[in-house]
Amino acid sequence: MSVMDYESAGVDYDVLDAAKRSALEAASRTITRSSFYKHAYGAPLPQSHGEPAFVFRANGASTLATVLECLGTKSVIARQYADAGGPNLFHHVGFDAVAAIVNDLACVGALPLVINAYFATGSPDWYRDRARYASLLAGWEDGCSAAGAVWGGGESPSLSGLVNEQDIEIAGSAVGFIPPDQEAILGQDLGPGDEIVFISSTGIHTNGASLVRAIAERLPKGYRTLLPNGRELGEAVLDRSALYVELVAELGRCHDVRVTYYSHTTGHGLRKLMRADKELTYRIETLPLPVPAILSEIRRYAGMDDRTAYGTLNMGVGFAVFCAAGHAGRVVDIARNQGLRAALAGRVEDGAKRVILEPLGVTFEEDQLQLRHVSAVSRRAKARSRASSR
Repeated sequence: MSVMDYESAGVDYDVLDAAKRSALEAASRTITRSSFYKHAYGAPLPQSHGEPAFVFRANGASTLATVLECLGTKSVIARQYADAGGPNLFHHVGFDAVAAIVNDLACVGALPLVINAYFATGSPDWYRDRARYASLLAGWEDGCSAAGAVWGGGESPSLSGLVNEQDIEIAGSAVGFIPPDQEAILGQDLGPGDEIVFISSTGIHTNGASLVRAIAERLPKGYRTLLPNGRELGEAVLDRSALYVELVAELGRCHDVRVTYYSHTTGHGLRKLMRADKELTYRIETLPLPVPAILSEIRRYAGMDDRTAYGTLNMGVGFAVFCAAGHAGRVVDIARNQGLRAALAGRVEDGAKRVILEPLGVTFEEDQLQLRHVSAVSRRAKARSRASSR
Protein backbone atom coordinates (compact mmCIF):
# COMPACT_ATOMS: atom_id res chain seq x y z
CA MET A 1 0.00 0.00 0.00
CA SER A 2 1.39 3.43 -0.97
CA VAL A 3 1.98 6.17 1.59
CA MET A 4 -1.18 8.12 2.45
CA ASP A 5 -1.86 11.32 4.33
CA TYR A 6 -4.96 13.24 5.34
CA GLU A 7 -4.84 15.50 2.29
CA SER A 8 -4.89 12.52 -0.06
CA ALA A 9 -8.00 11.33 1.80
CA GLY A 10 -9.77 14.61 1.04
CA VAL A 11 -8.94 16.67 4.15
CA ASP A 12 -6.58 19.59 3.49
CA TYR A 13 -5.97 21.39 6.79
CA ASP A 14 -4.30 24.35 5.08
CA VAL A 15 -7.42 25.12 3.06
CA LEU A 16 -9.82 24.36 5.90
CA ASP A 17 -7.88 26.42 8.45
CA ALA A 18 -7.71 29.39 6.08
CA ALA A 19 -11.49 29.20 5.66
CA LYS A 20 -11.91 29.04 9.42
CA ARG A 21 -9.72 32.10 9.93
CA SER A 22 -11.77 34.07 7.39
CA ALA A 23 -14.99 33.07 9.14
CA LEU A 24 -13.61 34.09 12.54
CA GLU A 25 -12.52 37.45 11.17
CA ALA A 26 -16.06 38.07 9.91
CA ALA A 27 -17.48 36.83 13.20
CA SER A 28 -15.35 39.23 15.21
CA ARG A 29 -16.84 42.18 13.34
CA THR A 30 -20.34 41.33 14.59
CA ILE A 31 -19.47 41.84 18.24
CA THR A 32 -19.90 45.62 18.36
CA ARG A 33 -23.13 45.38 16.34
CA SER A 34 -24.74 42.76 18.57
CA SER A 35 -27.59 43.08 21.05
CA PHE A 36 -25.07 42.63 23.85
CA TYR A 37 -24.09 46.26 23.34
CA LYS A 38 -27.32 47.69 22.00
CA HIS A 39 -29.46 46.51 24.89
CA ALA A 40 -26.89 45.79 27.61
CA TYR A 41 -27.95 42.15 27.84
CA GLY A 42 -24.44 41.11 28.81
CA ALA A 43 -21.02 41.04 27.23
CA PRO A 44 -19.20 38.69 24.89
CA LEU A 45 -15.62 37.70 25.65
CA PRO A 46 -13.90 38.50 22.32
CA GLN A 47 -10.74 36.70 23.43
CA SER A 48 -12.67 33.42 23.24
CA HIS A 49 -12.90 33.75 19.45
CA GLY A 50 -10.59 31.04 18.17
CA GLU A 51 -11.00 28.88 21.28
CA PRO A 52 -13.01 25.63 21.07
CA ALA A 53 -16.09 27.40 22.52
CA PHE A 54 -17.29 31.01 22.55
CA VAL A 55 -17.84 32.57 25.98
CA PHE A 56 -20.21 35.37 26.96
CA ARG A 57 -21.67 36.91 30.09
CA ALA A 58 -25.44 37.03 30.22
CA ASN A 59 -27.38 39.82 31.95
CA GLY A 60 -26.62 39.21 35.60
CA ALA A 61 -23.81 37.08 36.96
CA SER A 62 -23.95 34.05 34.64
CA THR A 63 -21.04 33.25 32.32
CA LEU A 64 -22.04 30.91 29.50
CA ALA A 65 -20.33 29.21 26.59
CA THR A 66 -21.59 27.88 23.30
CA VAL A 67 -20.23 25.53 20.68
CA LEU A 68 -21.25 23.79 17.46
CA GLU A 69 -19.46 20.64 16.34
CA CYS A 70 -19.76 18.07 13.55
CA LEU A 71 -19.10 14.35 13.80
CA GLY A 72 -17.45 14.15 10.39
CA THR A 73 -17.68 11.00 8.29
CA LYS A 74 -17.67 8.39 11.06
CA SER A 75 -21.36 7.75 10.34
CA VAL A 76 -20.35 6.65 6.83
CA ILE A 77 -17.99 4.07 8.35
CA ALA A 78 -20.79 2.78 10.61
CA ARG A 79 -23.09 2.36 7.62
CA GLN A 80 -20.45 0.73 5.43
CA TYR A 81 -19.39 -1.63 8.20
CA ALA A 82 -22.99 -2.72 8.77
CA ASP A 83 -23.52 -3.12 5.01
CA ALA A 84 -20.48 -5.42 4.96
CA GLY A 85 -22.06 -7.66 7.58
CA GLY A 86 -20.68 -6.03 10.71
CA PRO A 87 -22.82 -5.13 13.73
CA ASN A 88 -24.96 -2.00 14.03
CA LEU A 89 -22.70 0.44 15.91
CA PHE A 90 -24.70 3.64 15.42
CA HIS A 91 -25.00 3.87 19.19
CA HIS A 92 -21.27 4.64 19.26
CA VAL A 93 -21.73 7.19 16.49
CA GLY A 94 -24.39 9.08 18.45
CA PHE A 95 -22.30 9.03 21.62
CA ASP A 96 -19.22 10.20 19.71
CA ALA A 97 -21.01 13.22 18.29
CA VAL A 98 -22.05 14.33 21.77
CA ALA A 99 -18.50 13.73 23.06
CA ALA A 100 -17.05 15.95 20.32
CA ILE A 101 -19.41 18.75 21.33
CA VAL A 102 -19.04 18.65 25.10
CA ASN A 103 -15.28 18.04 25.09
CA ASP A 104 -14.85 21.26 23.12
CA LEU A 105 -17.16 23.05 25.55
CA ALA A 106 -15.15 21.75 28.50
CA CYS A 107 -11.95 23.27 27.06
CA VAL A 108 -13.00 26.70 28.34
CA GLY A 109 -14.04 25.28 31.71
CA ALA A 110 -17.75 25.14 30.82
CA LEU A 111 -20.09 22.35 31.88
CA PRO A 112 -22.88 21.44 29.42
CA LEU A 113 -26.48 22.42 30.13
CA VAL A 114 -28.35 21.83 26.85
CA ILE A 115 -27.37 19.90 23.72
CA ASN A 116 -29.20 20.10 20.40
CA ALA A 117 -28.90 17.58 17.59
CA TYR A 118 -28.66 18.01 13.81
CA PHE A 119 -29.40 14.91 11.72
CA ALA A 120 -29.38 15.61 7.97
CA THR A 121 -30.18 12.86 5.47
CA GLY A 122 -30.28 12.67 1.70
CA SER A 123 -33.62 10.90 1.85
CA PRO A 124 -36.32 10.19 4.49
CA ASP A 125 -35.74 6.53 3.64
CA TRP A 126 -32.72 6.55 5.94
CA TYR A 127 -35.11 6.33 8.89
CA ARG A 128 -36.84 3.20 7.57
CA ASP A 129 -34.11 1.12 9.19
CA ARG A 130 -35.64 1.52 12.62
CA ALA A 131 -33.00 -0.48 14.47
CA ARG A 132 -30.26 1.74 13.09
CA TYR A 133 -32.12 4.93 13.99
CA ALA A 134 -32.99 3.64 17.45
CA SER A 135 -29.31 2.86 18.02
CA LEU A 136 -28.31 6.38 16.98
CA LEU A 137 -30.89 7.95 19.31
CA ALA A 138 -29.86 5.73 22.21
CA GLY A 139 -26.23 6.72 21.71
CA TRP A 140 -27.04 10.43 21.62
CA GLU A 141 -29.20 10.06 24.72
CA ASP A 142 -26.48 8.16 26.58
CA GLY A 143 -23.95 10.81 25.61
CA CYS A 144 -26.15 13.58 26.98
CA SER A 145 -26.73 11.66 30.21
CA ALA A 146 -23.02 10.93 30.65
CA ALA A 147 -22.25 14.64 30.13
CA GLY A 148 -24.95 15.68 32.61
CA ALA A 149 -26.86 17.65 29.97
CA VAL A 150 -30.43 17.85 28.69
CA TRP A 151 -31.17 17.00 25.07
CA GLY A 152 -33.10 20.10 24.15
CA GLY A 153 -34.16 19.36 20.58
CA GLY A 154 -32.70 19.79 17.15
CA GLU A 155 -33.29 19.64 13.40
CA SER A 156 -33.53 16.72 10.96
CA PRO A 157 -33.69 18.04 7.38
CA SER A 158 -33.88 15.86 4.29
CA LEU A 159 -31.36 17.31 1.83
CA SER A 160 -31.76 15.48 -1.43
CA GLY A 161 -28.88 16.18 -3.78
CA LEU A 162 -26.71 17.54 -0.98
CA VAL A 163 -26.30 14.52 1.31
CA ASN A 164 -25.78 10.98 0.03
CA GLU A 165 -29.11 9.14 0.22
CA GLN A 166 -27.41 6.25 2.03
CA ASP A 167 -25.91 8.38 4.78
CA ILE A 168 -26.65 10.79 7.58
CA GLU A 169 -24.73 13.92 8.55
CA ILE A 170 -24.57 14.34 12.32
CA ALA A 171 -23.75 17.55 14.17
CA GLY A 172 -24.93 19.43 17.20
CA SER A 173 -24.63 22.47 19.40
CA ALA A 174 -24.51 23.05 23.12
CA VAL A 175 -24.72 25.76 25.74
CA GLY A 176 -22.79 25.38 28.96
CA PHE A 177 -22.08 27.40 32.06
CA ILE A 178 -18.95 28.43 33.88
CA PRO A 179 -19.48 27.63 37.60
CA PRO A 180 -20.13 30.89 39.50
CA ASP A 181 -16.93 30.64 41.55
CA GLN A 182 -14.74 30.13 38.47
CA GLU A 183 -13.56 32.02 35.39
CA ALA A 184 -13.54 30.89 31.80
CA ILE A 185 -10.21 29.26 30.94
CA LEU A 186 -8.90 31.00 27.83
CA GLY A 187 -5.18 30.77 28.41
CA GLN A 188 -5.00 34.09 30.25
CA ASP A 189 -2.89 32.54 33.03
CA LEU A 190 -0.89 30.16 30.84
CA GLY A 191 2.83 30.79 31.11
CA PRO A 192 6.39 29.46 31.35
CA GLY A 193 6.87 26.75 33.95
CA ASP A 194 3.37 25.32 33.59
CA GLU A 195 3.17 21.55 33.39
CA ILE A 196 1.43 19.60 30.62
CA VAL A 197 -0.53 16.50 31.56
CA PHE A 198 -1.70 14.11 28.84
CA ILE A 199 -5.06 12.36 29.25
CA SER A 200 -5.71 9.15 27.33
CA SER A 201 -7.89 8.69 24.27
CA THR A 202 -9.85 5.52 23.48
CA GLY A 203 -9.07 5.39 19.76
CA ILE A 204 -9.53 7.70 16.81
CA HIS A 205 -12.33 9.68 18.52
CA THR A 206 -13.81 11.89 15.80
CA ASN A 207 -10.69 12.59 13.77
CA GLY A 208 -9.25 10.47 11.00
CA ALA A 209 -12.43 8.88 9.62
CA SER A 210 -11.78 10.07 6.06
CA LEU A 211 -8.32 8.50 6.17
CA VAL A 212 -9.75 5.24 7.52
CA ARG A 213 -12.31 5.15 4.71
CA ALA A 214 -9.54 5.54 2.14
CA ILE A 215 -7.56 2.75 3.81
CA ALA A 216 -10.58 0.41 3.92
CA GLU A 217 -11.14 0.88 0.19
CA ARG A 218 -7.66 -0.54 -0.47
CA LEU A 219 -7.97 -3.59 1.78
CA PRO A 220 -9.38 -6.81 0.25
CA LYS A 221 -11.69 -7.35 3.25
CA GLY A 222 -12.34 -3.66 3.93
CA TYR A 223 -13.76 -3.03 7.39
CA ARG A 224 -13.88 -6.77 8.07
CA THR A 225 -10.07 -6.87 8.01
CA LEU A 226 -8.75 -8.52 11.16
CA LEU A 227 -6.20 -6.52 13.14
CA PRO A 228 -3.32 -8.22 15.00
CA ASN A 229 -5.35 -8.09 18.25
CA GLY A 230 -8.19 -10.08 16.63
CA ARG A 231 -10.65 -7.21 16.26
CA GLU A 232 -12.11 -6.09 12.96
CA LEU A 233 -11.04 -2.73 11.55
CA GLY A 234 -14.61 -1.39 11.47
CA GLU A 235 -15.31 -2.34 15.07
CA ALA A 236 -12.08 -0.81 16.40
CA VAL A 237 -12.51 2.44 14.44
CA LEU A 238 -15.99 2.89 15.91
CA ASP A 239 -14.95 2.61 19.56
CA ARG A 240 -16.64 5.33 21.59
CA SER A 241 -14.74 8.52 22.38
CA ALA A 242 -13.77 9.40 25.92
CA LEU A 243 -15.68 12.14 27.75
CA TYR A 244 -13.65 14.70 29.69
CA VAL A 245 -16.48 16.76 31.18
CA GLU A 246 -16.36 15.22 34.65
CA LEU A 247 -12.58 15.61 34.72
CA VAL A 248 -12.92 19.33 34.03
CA ALA A 249 -15.73 19.62 36.56
CA GLU A 250 -13.66 17.95 39.29
CA LEU A 251 -10.56 20.01 38.49
CA GLY A 252 -12.68 23.15 38.78
CA ARG A 253 -13.87 22.08 42.23
CA CYS A 254 -10.35 21.38 43.50
CA HIS A 255 -8.83 24.45 45.13
CA ASP A 256 -5.40 22.80 45.29
CA VAL A 257 -5.09 22.63 41.48
CA ARG A 258 -4.61 25.65 39.24
CA VAL A 259 -5.47 24.83 35.63
CA THR A 260 -4.26 27.36 33.07
CA TYR A 261 -5.48 25.81 29.82
CA TYR A 262 -7.14 22.76 28.24
CA SER A 263 -6.59 21.29 24.79
CA HIS A 264 -8.93 18.81 23.08
CA THR A 265 -6.55 17.10 20.67
CA THR A 266 -8.96 16.13 17.90
CA GLY A 267 -7.91 17.44 14.50
CA HIS A 268 -4.31 18.49 13.90
CA GLY A 269 -3.01 15.92 16.40
CA LEU A 270 -0.53 17.22 18.98
CA ARG A 271 -0.20 20.47 17.07
CA LYS A 272 -3.30 21.44 19.06
CA LEU A 273 -1.12 21.85 22.13
CA MET A 274 -0.20 25.34 20.88
CA ARG A 275 -3.76 26.53 20.28
CA ALA A 276 -3.67 29.23 22.97
CA ASP A 277 -3.08 32.77 21.75
CA LYS A 278 0.31 33.00 23.44
CA GLU A 279 3.93 33.12 22.26
CA LEU A 280 5.17 30.06 24.15
CA THR A 281 7.07 26.85 23.51
CA TYR A 282 5.44 23.57 24.50
CA ARG A 283 8.20 21.02 25.18
CA ILE A 284 7.04 17.40 25.39
CA GLU A 285 9.78 15.47 27.17
CA THR A 286 8.08 12.07 27.15
CA LEU A 287 5.21 10.35 25.40
CA PRO A 288 3.96 8.41 28.42
CA LEU A 289 0.61 7.07 27.22
CA PRO A 290 0.16 3.94 25.08
CA VAL A 291 -1.00 4.43 21.51
CA PRO A 292 -4.31 2.59 20.97
CA ALA A 293 -3.88 -0.39 18.65
CA ILE A 294 -6.25 1.04 16.04
CA LEU A 295 -4.14 4.19 15.71
CA SER A 296 -0.96 2.16 15.30
CA GLU A 297 -2.65 0.12 12.58
CA ILE A 298 -3.96 3.20 10.75
CA ARG A 299 -0.47 4.63 10.83
CA ARG A 300 0.99 1.36 9.50
CA TYR A 301 -1.55 1.02 6.70
CA ALA A 302 -1.08 4.66 5.66
CA GLY A 303 2.72 4.54 5.89
CA MET A 304 2.82 7.66 8.10
CA ASP A 305 6.07 8.94 9.55
CA ASP A 306 6.19 10.44 13.07
CA ARG A 307 5.57 14.00 11.92
CA THR A 308 2.51 13.09 9.88
CA ALA A 309 1.04 10.71 12.46
CA TYR A 310 1.44 13.01 15.47
CA GLY A 311 0.38 16.07 13.46
CA THR A 312 -2.82 14.41 12.26
CA LEU A 313 -4.08 11.81 14.77
CA ASN A 314 -4.38 12.01 18.55
CA MET A 315 -1.94 9.06 18.97
CA GLY A 316 -3.35 8.21 22.39
CA VAL A 317 -3.69 11.76 23.73
CA GLY A 318 -7.34 12.76 23.77
CA PHE A 319 -7.02 15.78 26.04
CA ALA A 320 -4.27 17.85 27.64
CA VAL A 321 -4.39 19.73 30.93
CA PHE A 322 -2.00 22.64 31.45
CA CYS A 323 -1.48 23.46 35.11
CA ALA A 324 0.77 25.41 37.45
CA ALA A 325 4.17 23.97 38.30
CA GLY A 326 3.90 21.22 40.92
CA HIS A 327 0.21 20.57 40.29
CA ALA A 328 0.54 17.82 37.68
CA GLY A 329 0.56 15.00 40.22
CA ARG A 330 -2.83 16.06 41.54
CA VAL A 331 -4.25 16.28 38.02
CA VAL A 332 -2.99 12.77 37.29
CA ASP A 333 -4.57 11.40 40.47
CA ILE A 334 -7.95 12.97 39.69
CA ALA A 335 -7.93 11.64 36.14
CA ARG A 336 -6.98 8.14 37.25
CA ASN A 337 -9.76 8.14 39.84
CA GLN A 338 -12.14 8.61 36.90
CA GLY A 339 -10.69 5.68 35.00
CA LEU A 340 -8.58 7.79 32.65
CA ARG A 341 -4.92 7.17 32.01
CA ALA A 342 -2.89 10.29 32.65
CA ALA A 343 0.74 11.31 33.00
CA LEU A 344 3.00 14.36 33.08
CA ALA A 345 4.39 14.79 29.57
CA GLY A 346 6.16 18.14 29.44
CA ARG A 347 6.34 21.82 30.27
CA VAL A 348 5.67 25.28 28.91
CA GLU A 349 8.67 27.49 28.21
CA ASP A 350 9.50 30.99 27.06
CA GLY A 351 10.23 31.07 23.36
CA ALA A 352 8.74 31.04 19.91
CA LYS A 353 5.33 29.43 19.52
CA ARG A 354 6.01 25.78 18.75
CA VAL A 355 5.48 22.22 19.96
CA ILE A 356 8.62 20.15 20.48
CA LEU A 357 8.16 16.38 20.69
CA GLU A 358 11.59 15.53 22.08
CA PRO A 359 11.29 11.70 21.98
CA LEU A 360 10.57 11.85 18.24
CA GLY A 361 12.82 14.73 17.24
CA VAL A 362 9.74 16.45 15.75
CA THR A 363 8.93 20.16 16.04
CA PHE A 364 5.71 21.81 14.90
CA GLU A 365 6.12 25.54 14.25
CA GLU A 366 3.47 28.23 14.69
CA ASP A 367 2.62 28.41 11.00
CA GLN A 368 1.54 24.74 11.14
CA LEU A 369 -1.45 25.59 13.33
CA GLN A 370 -3.22 28.79 12.32
CA LEU A 371 -6.79 28.70 13.66
CA ARG A 372 -7.19 32.32 14.71
CA HIS A 373 -8.39 35.15 12.56
CA VAL A 374 -6.01 37.48 10.78
CA SER A 375 -6.00 40.33 13.28
CA ALA A 376 -4.72 38.07 16.06
CA VAL A 377 -2.03 36.66 13.79
CA SER A 378 -1.00 40.18 12.81
CA ARG A 379 -0.72 41.23 16.45
CA ARG A 380 1.64 38.38 17.16
CA ALA A 381 3.75 39.15 14.11
CA LYS A 382 4.06 42.79 15.17
CA ALA A 383 5.02 41.77 18.70
CA ARG A 384 7.80 39.53 17.36
CA SER A 385 9.00 42.31 15.06
CA ARG A 386 9.17 44.77 17.96
CA ALA A 387 11.03 42.26 20.12
CA SER A 388 13.61 41.53 17.41
CA SER A 389 14.29 45.22 16.82
CA ARG A 390 15.18 45.93 20.43
